[in-house]
Amino acid sequence: MTSTTYHFEYEPLEQSGSLHRRRQAKLIRSRRATGIVFLDQAGPGAYFFDLRTRHPIGARAKRAIDILMAIIFIVLLSPVLIAVALAVKLTSKGPLIFRQRRIGFRCNQFEMYKFRSMYHGSELKEKELAEQSGASFLKLKNDPRITRVGAFIRKYSLDELPQLFNVLEGTMSMVGPRPLLVSDLDKLPRRNQLRRFATPPGITGLWQVSGRSNCSDIKRMQLDRRYVDRWSLGLDLRILLETVEVVLTAKGAV
Repeated sequence: MTSTTYHFEYEPLEQSGSLHRRRQAKLIRSRRATGIVFLDQAGPGAYFFDLRTRHPIGARAKRAIDILMAIIFIVLLSPVLIAVALAVKLTSKGPLIFRQRRIGFRCNQFEMYKFRSMYHGSELKEKELAEQSGASFLKLKNDPRITRVGAFIRKYSLDELPQLFNVLEGTMSMVGPRPLLVSDLDKLPRRNQLRRFATPPGITGLWQVSGRSNCSDIKRMQLDRRYVDRWSLGLDLRILLETVEVVLTAKGAV
C-alpha cells in the first residue's frame, strides 16, 4: 500500500499502548505524517487517502468544473456582487470583506471570504460566544450583532458569494464539507471525524441542503462525513441543483 505525500498540519493524537506504538507515533509526528493520520488500533499504521489519491481523475474533473463554474457565476452575478458590496459599505462602518481563518483540504489553513454581515468588531464577540457555548456553528436568531443588510444577505446566502474567489484560488470547492474554524480542530477527538478534510471544503454541501441552520452540530458532522465517503461528481451535481431551491426559498436560514 502506498501513500500520498503532503504536509499534514494536524498533529496525530497521543497514543496509548505498547512502547512500539508510542515510538511509531513519535516517528509519524517527526515526519509530519506523509499520508498517515493516526496509528490504527488493529495494525501498525493507518493510511489516509484523500480525494486526489482515491479518485485522481475525478478530483481533476471536480477542480476543472469548480474553475469553470466559479468564473461563470462571477460574471453572471457581477451586478449582484457590486450591489451587495455597495450596500454593505454604505450602511455600516468597517471592511467590506470579512476574512476568517478556516481549516480546509488536508487540514491546511486558509482565509475564507465573506461579505461583512455584522457590525465591525462583532467577530470578537462571536468568538467568545462560540467558545462559551462549545458550538462549532454559532448562529443566533435575532442576533443584535448583525446589520440590517447583513440579515438580508445572510437569509439568501449572498454573504457567501466572495467564496467564489476562494474556489478560483483552489482553497475551496463549489461543493464539499463546511470549512471549520481553526479553534474547532481541537474539538474533533475521533479519527473518523478527520475524514471531512479528505476533500476540499465547499460553498455548499449536504448539510446546507438538509436543513442548514436547523441541523444540529452532530448532524452536520455526520452529513459532512457521509459526503466524503460517498463522493461522486453525480452527488456534487445533485447538491448544486438542490442548493438553488434552498437559496431561493431561504429554507433553514437564520
